[in-house]
Amino acid sequence: MAAFLQLKDKTYETDGDDFLENPYTWDETFAEEMADRVNISGGLTASHWGVIYFIRNTFMETGRCPGVYQTLRNLKLRTKDLKRLFPTGYLRGACKLAGLTYRAQHIHPLWLEKTGVDKIPDFSEKRVYRVDAYGFLVDPSEWDEDFALCKSEELKMPESLTHEHWKIIRFLRRRFQETGSIPTVYATCEDNGIEIEDLERLFPDGYHRGAVKVSGLRIIS
Repeated sequence: MAAFLQLKDKTYETDGDDFLENPYTWDETFAEEMADRVNISGGLTASHWGVIYFIRNTFMETGRCPGVYQTLRNLKLRTKDLKRLFPTGYLRGACKLAGLTYRAQHIHPLWLEKTGVDKIPDFSEKRVYRVDAYGFLVDPSEWDEDFALCKSEELKMPESLTHEHWKIIRFLRRRFQETGSIPTVYATCEDNGIEIEDLERLFPDGYHRGAVKVSGLRIIS
């Protein structure tokens, strides 16, 4: 149930448990004023802000709140470091101060709206996709953005789909629709102005087993 939280001279809409309903209404005042509520005494230090802004920046780039493992790994922190900084926990401490929650496992709807993704995936209604033994979509016409998002989860890609990912995915889909064939990895890099290292960073499972698969395509020999 939505509630309104008054902090200093600003009112924030929350879910009733002090998590912001709209992550775009977050500001540093929210984090500073909420610190006492999550058992942080003495104010927020540079170490606190490092975690908070990593969470915020990940959300702004990917539309989702990073998991605790991702945050620890990227910031080179240990569990005891995080516990010392945020004694109430990662979700109820760090994520709350960052104005986010990872209780919703997938892309935040407001991020999708702001970044122009065609539709918001509804993961409450599980759709069944026909795939082959290797996980490639059997019929490319059955592809939709939900498939790409779910496949990226399945492949355990290190980050969710960003603007860079969608650029490659839509390029592959468009070329396939225009020509009936899948462009080579060379053409994909050249036409999108990226190096092979950039493609590897985006799709660590490879061009065919990563980018092509997420795009709902497959090479038939």
